[in-house]
Amino acid sequence: MRELTYNEAAVEAVAEEMRRDPKIFYMSTDPIPPLLKEFGPQRIKATPIAEAALTGMGIGAAGSGFRPIVDWRQVTFCFVAMDQIVNQAAKIHYMFGGQVTFPILFRASVGGGGRIAAQHSQSPYSMFMNVAGLKMYLPSTPYDMKGLLKTAIRDNSPVISFESGRLMTSKGQVPDEDYTIPLGKADVKREGSDVTVVALAWLVHEALAAAETLADEGVSVEVIDPRTLVPLDADAIRSSVQKTGRLLIADEAGPTAGFSAEVAAVVTEDAATFARLNAPVRRVCALQVPIPYSPVLENHVFPDRNRILAGIRELLAR
Repeated sequence: MRELTYNEAAVEAVAEEMRRDPKIFYMSTDPIPPLLKEFGPQRIKATPIAEAALTGMGIGAAGSGFRPIVDWRQVTFCFVAMDQIVNQAAKIHYMFGGQVTFPILFRASVGGGGRIAAQHSQSPYSMFMNVAGLKMYLPSTPYDMKGLLKTAIRDNSPVISFESGRLMTSKGQVPDEDYTIPLGKADVKREGSDVTVVALAWLVHEALAAAETLADEGVSVEVIDPRTLVPLDADAIRSSVQKTGRLLIADEAGPTAGFSAEVAAVVTEDAATFARLNAPVRRVCALQVPIPYSPVLENHVFPDRNRILAGIRELLAR
């Protein structure tokens, strides 16, 4: 099977879907050259640096029978379009009484590792998880990127594709044939029996590395990649925790009111799962601080395989 980078898989998914459906068009302040070359400026729109405007245009186009893709690039750029996202895109299907669909895909990179300081190193997906009416996902591999992106483009709801900046050049196997991955379906990246690690994006790979180290010590770690944030595959997470009795959540975002807190609640609110816990739920997250520009300080703020290892060992010692 051929290998593509995380970013190449995304570009290929968009190109394939645009060939399949002439109603799809793409808007970005920095258009992707291969897409612009193939589809031209009528379908690949180079927009001004005005995210509120292009987001609003996308919503209007979606309600008019098109399937727009709005590329915010950095997730922080979308903050100037919060009214359009939160008050319009998320609610408009409901406020129209379901009479009109608004199929729109928003793309945004998240996370650290790029040494681009506090404003451009954020993972604010929990802010959007709190808004009813939006679907969202965060792939960890090129395979997942392509399959989830194609599903999102075909979905009739507003969907946010959060994409890890750290993983853009990472490579993985991607089939030649057409495929999709359903939203709301987690993936067991590694099976285990002693502890469950639920990890997102780059931290999936860090968790797998930690699991390899612990395997040499006789510890069996199960690594769950939720892939979709909303809807969340709670059943897959609970099933794993019921088997292992221990849970660690690894997230590149801060812990306060975050994705990690939601997963902890999903597990502890379920009586059958809570009864099987042999230790308190452990979270390994970024520190609750603005992300520093200094590489040394940035590395200190974000979790990695060493902090995941330490967290698992703490769980096993309980």
